[in-house]
Amino acid sequence: MSVALLGNPNTGKSTLFSALAGIPTRIGNYPGVTVEEKIGRFTHRGKGIELIDLPGTYSLVAKSPDEQVVVDVLQGKMKGVNRPDCVVVVADATNLPRNLYLVSQALAVGLPVVVALTLGDVAESKGIAVDHAALSRELGCPVINVVAPRRL
Repeated sequence: MSVALLGNPNTGKSTLFSALAGIPTRIGNYPGVTVEEKIGRFTHRGKGIELIDLPGTYSLVAKSPDEQVVVDVLQGKMKGVNRPDCVVVVADATNLPRNLYLVSQALAVGLPVVVALTLGDVAESKGIAVDHAALSRELGCPVINVVAPRRL
């Protein structure tokens, strides 16, 4: 099974990738750190998982080389990279409106989507509460909370 990690810059995609795949990646607090896809493999419950860490993007309308990599991978047009079986959109819980635009575009691609909310602790400290069940119903896909450094 192949899973693509998609999300805006600085949402924790690469941190989640490192935690799941056990592969250290270059992580920085600025856009453009991941400028090409990275692929890691791991086993979960006896099943092999190929995890694709995509460059951060705000849109699936490609206007830069980073965004074109994302679109090509999701459409199965990237040479040497299998089209993912599903997409995990890593979204910052402190700024959901900005992140939900990309979620809506991911849902339109036609692959199964899971929304993984990061920075939930920061959102909570700012008084932001996310109703995961209501958001899941509204989007029509699972919404989960993750704490990437702890693999939760």
